[in-house]
Amino acid sequence: MNKFSQFNIKIKSKGFVGEKIKISKVIDHEIIIYDFKLGDSKIFKDKENNKCLQLQILFNNEKRIIFTSAKGLIEVINQISKDDFPFTTTIVKENDRFMFT
Repeated sequence: MNKFSQFNIKIKSKGFVGEKIKISKVIDHEIIIYDFKLGDSKIFKDKENNKCLQLQILFNNEKRIIFTSAKGLIEVINQISKDDFPFTTTIVKENDRFMFT
């Protein structure tokens, strides 16, 4: 009988590390963004923006995960090359929109 370890199967997607943190906790604080994933939102299925952005960050020397559907953050992060990760930034809230600075 075969053993699973013999199949040499590698996981293609890597999981993010750390506990979830609300975006409001990191507003106006410098963070490091290591990676991101963009997928369909489980909460906003019927809305115009039904995407969910997951950010792997470092905040207060701890790896954490942010989940958000903020359009401004989604638009910008898609324009950043994967070669430019990790990078430091601050998320600010301007006129009810979240933005990287």
